[in-house]
Order: sequence, then C-alpha cells, then structure tokens
Amino acid sequence: MRSTSSPVGAVNPVLVEVLRGGTLESRHRGAAVVVNAAGAVIAAWGDVERPVFPRSAAKPLQALALVESGAADHFALGVDEIALACASHSGTPRHTIAVDSWLRRIGLGPEDLECGAHEPSDPVSAHALTRAGQAAVAVHNNCSGKHAGFLTLARHLAVPTAGYIQPDHPVQVRVAATIGDLIGCDMTTLPCGVDGCGIPAFAWPLRALAHGLARLAAPGTGVRGEAARRLVQAMAAHPFLVGGPGRFDTEVMTAIPGLVVKGGAEGVETALLPDRGLGIAVKIDDGASRAAEVALAAVLHGLGVTGIAPWLDRPLLNVAGREVGRIRSAEA
Repeated sequence: MRSTSSPVGAVNPVLVEVLRGGTLESRHRGAAVVVNAAGAVIAAWGDVERPVFPRSAAKPLQALALVESGAADHFALGVDEIALACASHSGTPRHTIAVDSWLRRIGLGPEDLECGAHEPSDPVSAHALTRAGQAAVAVHNNCSGKHAGFLTLARHLAVPTAGYIQPDHPVQVRVAATIGDLIGCDMTTLPCGVDGCGIPAFAWPLRALAHGLARLAAPGTGVRGEAARRLVQAMAAHPFLVGGPGRFDTEVMTAIPGLVVKGGAEGVETALLPDRGLGIAVKIDDGASRAAEVALAAVLHGLGVTGIAPWLDRPLLNVAGREVGRIRSAEA
C-alpha cells in the first residue's frame, strides 16, 4: 500500500476489499502506521492519531511490568510462560496445562483467575470438553496467560491477589504506568473502559501503539531493554503458545521466523520487526479481523518482508470449504 496519511478526524481510506465471484461485495476502511523506536512515523494510512482500544494487541506491553519488575525471575518463569503472558491462546491442552502449572507454582490456582471462562476457540479442544462432559474453566480463557502474569506480579509485589483486575489495584497501576512511560502518554488522562477479560482498557492513538511496539523491537540497554528483549524473543520462539492452530498470528510467525505478530479484538492487528526496530499497528473501522490481517500483510509486503504473500490475497470460503471469492488489499 502507498502511504496516505489523513488529517485528524478525516474518513479513513478503504484498506481491504472483499470480492464474491469476482464482484466487489464489501469494503473495509481503516488506519495503519509504521513507527520506529524514536517515534518517527515511517508510513501512515488514515487517521493514526485517533484513539483506539488496542485490546489484546497491548498484551506484550502489559507483560513488560511482569519481566521488568523482577517477578518473572523471582518465580523462575520460563520462555514459554513469558510467551503465554503475551498470548491470546486457543485453549488447547498445551495452553491450559501450562497456565495451570504456572498458577500452582506461585501457590494459586484457576479459581484465582478473574478473567472468567469461555470455551476454547480451538474447535478440537472445545469438542473434547463437550465429549468429556466438562465445562470450560478460567484457564480456557484466551487471556488466562496474561492474568497468570498479573497474579505473579501481585505475589512479587506482596499485595492482595483478589481484585487484581480493578483499575486502582497496585498491579494495574503498575502496568498502566509502565505502558504510559513506554509510549509517552499519561494513562490517567486517556479514555478508559473495561476489556473483555475484565481489566482496564485504555484507548490511545494508533501511532502511540506502534511506537510502544517499536520500543520493544529496538529495546536498547538496561533493565527495561533486557525485559523487552526477553518478551519479543519469547513470542518469536513460541508462536503456537501466542495463538494456536490455524491462527493468523501463529501461522505468520511460524512461516517468517523473527517476525512478531499480535492481534486484538475489533479489527486490531500489530507486528514488530526486531531486525529493523519497527512497530506496526492496524485498526479496521468496522472491527473485522479478516480485514486487519490482510491490511497488516499489505503493510509488511510494502516493507519488503518476504514470505507474507499468502496472507495478502486470501480465499473467501463458504460453509463447505469451497472458494467463492477473495479478501485482498484494496491496492492488490
């Protein structure tokens, strides 16, 4: 895509088109931005200063306090557990067993998670639960790794674990302050809602999200630099734990070693290029993840990332699994 940034408040451009039988059926508008660690905008499309909720795309930033504080080392977290702290996992046994084991090691259990329960997004795992006559529990929640990280930080700070999802809890105060320092925003002045898993959800400019990710991609030195480096390396080393079977983030990271990809709900998709110190953030106006994935692929393609072509122009399938159209970049 050609960089075409828009003034604040302008209508965002069409980034992705959906064709059915060769005829245009839908258009997805949105914004995208590429930023380096110094905060310079390398390329932009649409209004990148408009506040957006990063949702789960913020998880690597939220996990920074876990590692930077020393909590990860105090409780001897492995690379896999650090990856899970950044994950939106599919609820497979590999995910849930790892989270359960992590909680037991810090003296807690699934009952201490305040994220709520939902069925695994992985159909095989969901069907296995049904066949066994079992109900989903909190470890099946896609955010359970992140919440295990919050509980670990609470234990390390010697503060109550109950209520750790509340905005005024020391854990959330610490996490918000760390992110604010990283992206250069006073989090207390930003719009705030509640995320799907119950924690505070702040809205900040798409450009600031990309800047924060770029600072993880080019971490520098010191305690924060080392913590950021460990987070990025953990995600890159364990693509499956970050997502799961068939998931965009997992498939792209598996196919393109070193690239780190993390999506969020409502049409947010992000990437980090550690070898170039860049952060990328995409937000689709109508919240469509199918469009966010293609738009991110288009940005990566424009940056010369090899191996991303399969996600640039994707088949539209019907219920029977037959191709009936295409989902493609608007400039395809």
